[in-house]
Amino acid sequence: MSEITLVLKDNLKIFNTMKIQINTDKNVEGHDRQEAYFSTELAKSLSRFDDKITRIEVHFTDENGEKVGTHDKKCLIEARPAGMQPLVVSDYADVTEKAFHGALDKMKKILTTAFEKQKTH
Repeated sequence: MSEITLVLKDNLKIFNTMKIQINTDKNVEGHDRQEAYFSTELAKSLSRFDDKITRIEVHFTDENGEKVGTHDKKCLIEARPAGMQPLVVSDYADVTEKAFHGALDKMKKILTTAFEKQKTH
């Protein structure tokens, strides 16, 4: 099993050529440990696209702010493939981690589809 090396530089995690940036709104706590976890998960899950993606941005928001609610945590993931328009997916859940994994699954599918279509043209 290969090791994943992430380098922290000005809130950007660099994995080979793919830069990963994690953003949170004022209602979502963002800890270095969480950022490292999300960055590592992204790098592992999207490693097969590493040479095709220049940047990944993740935005976490709490749609209800300080009010209690269900499925109010939103994770939006934006991928910037080289030579293509950015691709954006989002998912909602009751906790940030579930929203992240839901959005990540969607991103893997949309990237696979986009690069397969690119091969045929």
